[in-house]
Amino acid sequence: MNGDLIEFEETGIIKPGRMRAVDRNAMHLGVDGLRLMESAGFGLARVVRRYSPDLVLVLCGSGNNGGDGFVAARHLQRDSEVHVIYPEGRVKTPDAIANLRLLGHCSVTLHPFSCPDDVSGLSGLYENADVIIDAILGTGAHGELREPYASMAKAVSLSGATVISADIPTQGITPDVVCGFHRPKLHGSERIDIGIPLEAEIFTGPGDLTMIPAKDSAAHKGAGGKVLVIGGGPYQGAPYLAGMAALRAGADIVRVASQVVMPCPDIIVEELEGPCISESHLEDIIRLIEDSDAVVCGCGLGDKSHDVIVKAAPYMKKAVFDADALRNPLPVPGGIGEAIYTPHAGELERISGYRPEGTLYDRAKAVSNIAGNIAKHLTVLLKGGTDIITDGSRVRFNRTGHSGMTVGGTGGVLAGVCGALLCKLPAFEAACIGAYINGCAGMAAGEVAGDGMVATDLLERIPSVILGDITGDIE
Repeated sequence: MNGDLIEFEETGIIKPGRMRAVDRNAMHLGVDGLRLMESAGFGLARVVRRYSPDLVLVLCGSGNNGGDGFVAARHLQRDSEVHVIYPEGRVKTPDAIANLRLLGHCSVTLHPFSCPDDVSGLSGLYENADVIIDAILGTGAHGELREPYASMAKAVSLSGATVISADIPTQGITPDVVCGFHRPKLHGSERIDIGIPLEAEIFTGPGDLTMIPAKDSAAHKGAGGKVLVIGGGPYQGAPYLAGMAALRAGADIVRVASQVVMPCPDIIVEELEGPCISESHLEDIIRLIEDSDAVVCGCGLGDKSHDVIVKAAPYMKKAVFDADALRNPLPVPGGIGEAIYTPHAGELERISGYRPEGTLYDRAKAVSNIAGNIAKHLTVLLKGGTDIITDGSRVRFNRTGHSGMTVGGTGGVLAGVCGALLCKLPAFEAACIGAYINGCAGMAAGEVAGDGMVATDLLERIPSVILGDITGDIE
């Protein structure tokens, strides 16, 4: 990988959901969870050693945050007297369980608890501790703190010990130091490098799929999103490919507004009379836009309807502009609406004057500058051997795909997937995940059809990619 790409590594605060995605991507690249936990716990112990404590009390929860505490305890056993309080029989994750077992072979005193009374009898440890490690709850925690953890947090606040939290503080605990693994989750945290590869963050991977919000079991029709596709004309099937891709990517209701009517029972067809989409259709199109969560424009549209898309764009809350919608003047959603532009190299040159060339770094820098000059809240997804996704400040790459995807219609499928995701996610995240899903579906189709694949081959594979049954394994 080009070393210059490190420039695109994001810094600063990372949200818990994004951190889980990066962790999962790192594991997909071959960095197993045990190794990440070992690095986190070792970094935690290194911070504790600064205080030269005689007695260290480690408070562990049932998840991987507790596992980080177990690792820290093992590394500190030679320097300090170490006591570990943890929930007996309720440590959940395999990596945390493995590290708890290791403590049974160490000079560490274990205090398992099964009820609040077990914890209340350990008050002397809090009073005598020089350092307390808070490894109770991790980034996935939410809701009110339950017993006995609430009592443990209160005991920490009453102690005179230095308190060091792993990743984020447990509710009710005010630490002296927060160790942010890989990247901080809170302002003021100390960053601890745990060896996550650069590619896990700047390239898409299966971890990105974890950022797609799950549909609630009590969801009603339409909760998955309503997508409108505006297109058709010279290339009649394109809007229907986009529409079916949106459905396969999780949208509940998809309408296709086109003068080309094709039998497709899963899609609601809004017929627009005439040889092409024109300003006479604008009122009807605006009405459909106002009843949609996201709009996909341009698939199969031709070059005679661009003015209509430009005039309709201000009414769109969220939009994907593809193919023939990628002309100047560029359509831009109204207000603070979000948009994804999905050009290939020729279309990017058409709208910006820049022909993508040079190294991946060179292309990414140039496309980032172009995206930054369009408007805020807008994302460019440049399609290619390695896709470049940027909102002008952030840059990510996607390298899933297959040579057979040069066949017509695959760009429409990508636009539809992005449209469905845009109903639930911000534009940049929707574009990154959409590129990954589309590329993985193409790779799976290519294993069967090779360069003989057609765009419809991707449709049936989209759900399997989202479910994680198909991944973009790159040699």
